[in-house]
Amino acid sequence: MENKNNNQALGMSVFGAIFFIFGFATTFIITMSAPVKAIFVLSEFEAQLLSSAFFITYPVMSIPTGRLINKIGYKWTVILGLILMGIGSITFVPAAKGQIQSLFYIATFILATGVVFLQVAANPYVTALGPSSSASSRLNLTQALNSIATMVAPWLISIAIFKGLDLPALANAAQEKAYGLEVADRIPVPFTIMALIVIAVAVVLFTIKLPNLSGGKKEGERKSIWKYPHVVLGGIAIFMYVGAEVGNAGLLVNYLKTNIKIDGNLLSATEAATYAALYWGGAMVGRFYGSFMFTDKSFSQKLTYLLPVLVLAFVAGSFVTDWNWAIGGIFTGAALVNFIIMVFGRGKAARSLAIFALFAALLDLTQIFVGGEVALWTLISIGLFNSIMFPNIFSLAVTDLDNSELSGASGLINALIIGGAVIPPIMGSIADKAGYSWAFVVPAICYLYIFYFAVKGNKIRRA
Repeated sequence: MENKNNNQALGMSVFGAIFFIFGFATTFIITMSAPVKAIFVLSEFEAQLLSSAFFITYPVMSIPTGRLINKIGYKWTVILGLILMGIGSITFVPAAKGQIQSLFYIATFILATGVVFLQVAANPYVTALGPSSSASSRLNLTQALNSIATMVAPWLISIAIFKGLDLPALANAAQEKAYGLEVADRIPVPFTIMALIVIAVAVVLFTIKLPNLSGGKKEGERKSIWKYPHVVLGGIAIFMYVGAEVGNAGLLVNYLKTNIKIDGNLLSATEAATYAALYWGGAMVGRFYGSFMFTDKSFSQKLTYLLPVLVLAFVAGSFVTDWNWAIGGIFTGAALVNFIIMVFGRGKAARSLAIFALFAALLDLTQIFVGGEVALWTLISIGLFNSIMFPNIFSLAVTDLDNSELSGASGLINALIIGGAVIPPIMGSIADKAGYSWAFVVPAICYLYIFYFAVKGNKIRRA
């Protein structure tokens, strides 16, 4: 029993680090749409194609990756993924130095392929490492580590790329070109560091032994995963969730710096990127809640974990805003409200998912009718409600599958992460034609589908 627990702890530790790595890379690329827009002076639709280049890899590579796992195992799939991430990161250096737009997309695709390898391996591995009753809790914990990275990435972009750079509201062509050149000059350093880190992790992973997952095939013929409606509907819910989350985040920086005034002044690019970090920080906070709310612990025990998470929210919110304690306090207040709403989910994955999806849809729609700091915090707060969506959708979608079916189901579900490639350009096109506010109607529709999946679509049926 002790050896089994040690193996589980080792597996969770390693894949916790993996979740952090691919979370950082994903959010870094999403937030890069603003720098790329500046470098090449693109429309919002064109800038969002960078996210499309990233997420298009999911339908192309996810199902083959599931098959690859069955052939070479989780460990070697993750190592290959890390190596590909390193190659992709290095490719950004000549892309930025030469200001070659097509090479940006190629580098993004290579890096994203590595991320797909990691993600397709990581989710079913964590799900299968323990009892199915606590699968949602384990996924929320590892996704919380993922979310720490997603909060750090926009903050790092604000510091490493945008800090000290401001483009006048009515900039001429020469000013836009000079601004783009400066942004391009700052891109190589963070990507070089990322390459060195992921290659180092690959080397470390090569030297350790991970606990194996047995195939666990049931006797008799099993139906194709395509014949499990809850798997397919869960995949569509992932499409909607990722599309909504990435779409909201992709437009957030440019929306804030062109629409939101504080003390009579529009936000700078640095300030807007900082607030984008709070959006992702909300997902981190909510997933830490989920790591203990979806367990069988008593409510009084769960409450003992609340204060540390609120302290984390306060420190994180203050840190990314250059130690602005007032903003940290507002963020912590929003986090507390989010916890109170989560309590109404009663620790049930489907019920909590339904409640959070409704609130996210309402917040996306509310910003149409409000402005200023109210609109700012309305959009940022969506991150808190995004928090439990991926882990809860995934755990509901793979319920009742055995270990031999998990990699195939994970491949299918992760293929539909292509929502992150489809939804942002649609939102960008609407933003170009009708304004940013109306673009946020699209993710609201996505969240309403997730509400359907949580209420009805996750019911286990066999065709």
